[in-house]
Amino acid sequence: MLLRTIVRVSSGTRLLPFLAGFIVIALGDNLSGWVTPRYWLSATGTATLALSFVGPACAGAGAWEGSRLRRGRISEQNAVRSPLAIAFPLLLPVFVMGMVGMAAALVVSAAAADVGFGMPIGFGMPNLGILAVEAVLLAANTLVGFILGRLWAPIIAVPATLTASFVANAYPVSWSVVWIRHLVGGGLQDCCVLDQRMDVWALVSAGAFGTGVCLSAAVLIQYRKTVPAVVAAVALLAAGFAGGAASAHGLGADPVTARPAGDLECDHGQPRICLWPEMDDRAGMVRAASRKAVERLRRAGVAVPATLTMADRPGSEETKLAIGPGVSALGMPTGVAAGLLPHSPACADNGERYPAADAYGPVGAWLSLTAGASPRSLTNRVAPPELALAQHVLKQSRKAQLAWYERNTRAMRACNVRPQLDIDGSHG
Repeated sequence: MLLRTIVRVSSGTRLLPFLAGFIVIALGDNLSGWVTPRYWLSATGTATLALSFVGPACAGAGAWEGSRLRRGRISEQNAVRSPLAIAFPLLLPVFVMGMVGMAAALVVSAAAADVGFGMPIGFGMPNLGILAVEAVLLAANTLVGFILGRLWAPIIAVPATLTASFVANAYPVSWSVVWIRHLVGGGLQDCCVLDQRMDVWALVSAGAFGTGVCLSAAVLIQYRKTVPAVVAAVALLAAGFAGGAASAHGLGADPVTARPAGDLECDHGQPRICLWPEMDDRAGMVRAASRKAVERLRRAGVAVPATLTMADRPGSEETKLAIGPGVSALGMPTGVAAGLLPHSPACADNGERYPAADAYGPVGAWLSLTAGASPRSLTNRVAPPELALAQHVLKQSRKAQLAWYERNTRAMRACNVRPQLDIDGSHG
């Protein structure tokens, strides 16, 4: 059969418009609502949300193509080509349908992220590792669907395959056993904010499992239900599962790590400011506004390190510049101030009693106001009584304000010191 004829009659070709429409219309809000602006890695990861729907579509279409061969009794004839050579052209349009569907999801998420192509290689393009994992998982769904279509009538094979594939692709994300989600790429959709990158072991996990499924299915297609073929297929599937599970060991629900500090672009001003490449479109505003905020804080007596960085883990002489890619000039004072708040001690992270937790709102509000933030910009960040207290502190002498700030930040670094939030320090 000519390739153009195969493409014309393929279930993948007929399903493609419906699949693309479903992704754009039904999934559009989900694909664009949580993506990190200007970050290709986030756009690529967010697009994998569509795998839960594109994978079942490939499995169902693969089952239909397998049932067509079953109805034609091709396996009972003396074919010149091998079973895999017969299956490949039938399944290629189905696989292409899946990849086009994932491309549509990527276009939606990339458009929402407003990513650019002008950045250096590696920053201005989709993540190739995630794209490769998508291809492997779609191939696995397609091949498994084809096998089930060869076994059962289409009225059973197609709906059963669709349902089973949807459960296998979508449900592991909600399970309490975290590592299982990584076998089907379920954790990729939550990647990443600017100071994060994808943990490569999440890609290895899904890639190993998907490859094991593909190889197992290929053996069964080529050699059918012979005993050696079944044994080899089970061994390949077990190896893929074991490799995927071992790779996912220790990964959290969101498989991310800190982004390398080497990606940062730092200037030589005072203070030194280090930004991610995705901030290029507003780097001038960020640096100018940051330095104004730092100048105000230092005039108030607040010690500010010589380097402000967007890195997830600032160094000993650095402080976190807590801003996102969509930050405006009005939000810069709060971004600078947030990095100066002390990190909570281990007792707070372990759920133990931590009396100084009450100080974060008022102290953070005072830092933001001192850095130049307007009270209106803080109304959605702190409670009204905390904002009112911070504004009251601002009316005191500079010496009294600094003493109040230092007294309460010392309490915030300790596990059992009660903060003294009243400006006179009489009680907490």
